[in-house]
Amino acid sequence: MAATGLDYPSFVTQIATMAVVEPDNEAFLEVIPQAITYAENRICRDLDFLFTNMVNTNFSLAANNRTFTVPADAYVVVNQINVLTPFNEVNPDASIRVPLMAVTRDFIDATCSDPTQAGVPKYFAPFGDGTGQFKFVVGPFPNADYKLELTGTVRPQSLSVTQTPTFISTYMPELLIMATMIYISGYQRNFGATQANDPQMPISYEQQYQALLMGAMGEEARKKFEAAAWSSKSQSPVTTPTRG
Repeated sequence: MAATGLDYPSFVTQIATMAVVEPDNEAFLEVIPQAITYAENRICRDLDFLFTNMVNTNFSLAANNRTFTVPADAYVVVNQINVLTPFNEVNPDASIRVPLMAVTRDFIDATCSDPTQAGVPKYFAPFGDGTGQFKFVVGPFPNADYKLELTGTVRPQSLSVTQTPTFISTYMPELLIMATMIYISGYQRNFGATQANDPQMPISYEQQYQALLMGAMGEEARKKFEAAAWSSKSQSPVTTPTRG
């Protein structure tokens, strides 16, 4: 049975109904995009979705160059870097993967700073460049032009007029609504100097969001086999197996 979620029009209508405002109110529609951004970013950061963990083989190392760059829009977080060997193999699935170990740049500088000792890299360390891009240094210096396989977290498509529905709006509509209403409650209670604030309003939405979040976190843990006993099963209220 298909999941029953929200597309963009039904989402806007539902939020307007809960906020007691007309769905075509210009001021309300103006804050909706940022409210969606707020809600979706909270949900993505809290849940670390399995489906947002993506593999990319479009990056490479140049011989005798120990650094490489990943654009800021490619990943939110880079989790793992594999060197694909041999260097002349063009098919990633026919390659031997050499997982790089995450270390500090100090360690790489202390142990792998000699370019004459080039080889297949074993380590990597991230560092910043002031532009928001991911910069990485590897060690030892690569002795050939190696293709890389990166895995990491990306942001899913955001709900909008042109992108509807989305994974979150389809499978977690109640969480999306609660997170959005936290933002909307700020707009609704603080837009005029003559309006009295109701401090309980955002708190109640926050409490509902946190309650719904706990269930969603358990479900995501099950997808990643990080639930009880590192399985995909829900924790039993009667007995819990030990982790082996």
